[in-house]
Amino acid sequence: MSGSKRKSSGDVAGTAKKRHVITMETKVKIIERVERGEKMTDVARSFNLNRSTIGTIVKNKEKILEHVKSAVSMMSTIISKRRGKAMEEMEKLLSEWLQDQHQRRAPLNIMLIQEKAKSLYEDLKKKYGEESDGPSFNASCGWFYRFKARASLHNVKVSDEAMSADMAAAREFPDILREIIDEGAYLPEQVFNVDETGLYWKRMPDRSYISKEEKLMPGYKAAKDRLTLLFGGNASGDMKLKPLLVYHSESPKALRNIAKGSLPVVWKSNPKAWVTQAIFQDWFFHHFIPEVEIYCLEKDIPFNILLLLDSAPGHPPFMDDFHPNVKVVRLPPDTTFLIQPMDQGVISTFKKYYLRHTFRQAVKASDESGTTLRQFWKDYNIYKAIKNIDFAWREVTAGTMNGVWKNLCPQFVHDFREFEKVDEESREVFSNLVTLSEKLELDLQEDDFTELLAVQHEELTNEDLMELEAQRKDEERQEEEERSEELKRFSMQDMARGFSLFEEALFILEAQDPNVERYTKVEAAVQNAIQCYRVIYDEKKRATAQTSLDRVLKREMELSPARSQSLCLSDVTAHPPSPVADGPSLCQLPLLVQLHQ
Repeated sequence: MSGSKRKSSGDVAGTAKKRHVITMETKVKIIERVERGEKMTDVARSFNLNRSTIGTIVKNKEKILEHVKSAVSMMSTIISKRRGKAMEEMEKLLSEWLQDQHQRRAPLNIMLIQEKAKSLYEDLKKKYGEESDGPSFNASCGWFYRFKARASLHNVKVSDEAMSADMAAAREFPDILREIIDEGAYLPEQVFNVDETGLYWKRMPDRSYISKEEKLMPGYKAAKDRLTLLFGGNASGDMKLKPLLVYHSESPKALRNIAKGSLPVVWKSNPKAWVTQAIFQDWFFHHFIPEVEIYCLEKDIPFNILLLLDSAPGHPPFMDDFHPNVKVVRLPPDTTFLIQPMDQGVISTFKKYYLRHTFRQAVKASDESGTTLRQFWKDYNIYKAIKNIDFAWREVTAGTMNGVWKNLCPQFVHDFREFEKVDEESREVFSNLVTLSEKLELDLQEDDFTELLAVQHEELTNEDLMELEAQRKDEERQEEEERSEELKRFSMQDMARGFSLFEEALFILEAQDPNVERYTKVEAAVQNAIQCYRVIYDEKKRATAQTSLDRVLKREMELSPARSQSLCLSDVTAHPPSPVADGPSLCQLPLLVQLHQ
């Protein structure tokens, strides 16, 4: 008898009724069924819920639908309470900081992120004047993982140890690459490398009075304005690609009346001025491929390209099948500064030339028209910066473009002394900059310019993040005011087309995926993600149907108002309708609508 246990009275009394967890997806289905006319009792029975629960869901219909339209997960079960402004803003700025760190391949760990979050939160509490005796924020591990999920930071790699350059991989990769080159019979003209870099296009050395004055001014500082450039070329050094430039504004004031296609750069915009995968893919198909194909045709060599890329987040991971004539090879992680050609002197040389061109223009303006440096710097805008970017890029020599392949493809380097010339040229540029600064009455030395170039790699401070966010909001407001186009609105036709494209994409994936379980999960995730748009679509559809009915009724009244009214009045007088048994006749309908209006 020992095999069976008798439940104690305490067990029976302590048994709690299982609580139903109702997702947003289920709530939306319940609301739709009740609106179609189903009885709440029947709906409750089909979902195995109490009728009172159904009534509560229908009562909260507006809140639920608004929550769904805000793109909340359809698997969520509650309508979240709004958090403090400082907390919301902190997570937004922290996301930008993390993405910036990731763009610069900076090492990240949880403790570093937690400290940054707490630091930002305290600064924002002071800014917004939120009560210090409110709930404390400790940036716990639980908060971090919830934040990471909320912000969809799947690209951000967080390790418990700082990343370091893989020296072994850097030593081994040139031999691996040589085998790939030999196997594909690639010429140095056919081997390309591209890389991104940030540029503070309007920054002076810290010790200059221009920089000191700007720091004292309130609000956004132009010296913090950063753009991203993508440079590239081939191993022979005779082919430099047109630079890709990504700015945080699509139409800054200085470019309002200028055709973007006429610029000496490929102009793209992104709120954070980053090269995203979408931007890179567009550049690859519409600029890289045409440029390189024309080059091969002119050189009378096969259009067969080997493109070397690092692991930057803006480089799509699925590029192997992008183009039949382009083979993409990835450099080993964390070896960029050791072997990537563009990082071996091309980018640093360009930045020195850019600075020199800017200072030369300031001296020229002073000599020719008496323009002060302060006025020159005030008038220096993004359009002038683009022209200087072009001048500086043109100045980078074929010898430099070829010599920087020394560590990766030494067999392609024409003259190893070219690599040494990069250092010699660097010293000459710094000397020129010191001389130019003297003419502008600036007490600057070579170290000041070295520090200015190094600052391009510094991380964003809390102040930087808040100022950049304020500047972006200000620019968005200005563009909104100046834009003549209509505001974004959902169109039923375009939304239906969007749903169709989703279905088409899922059909393509289903046809190729042998793993049914995996496809089913993907399909469910996609349908869940776009449910917020389906709710908006259904609302517009109902509104359109109601508008059509109103239009028909109005037309009916306009066609025969006198006849309809006389017939209906006589009908109502002769046969008064019962308020319960009889409904309005077709004849009475226009009159009732008119009386209602």
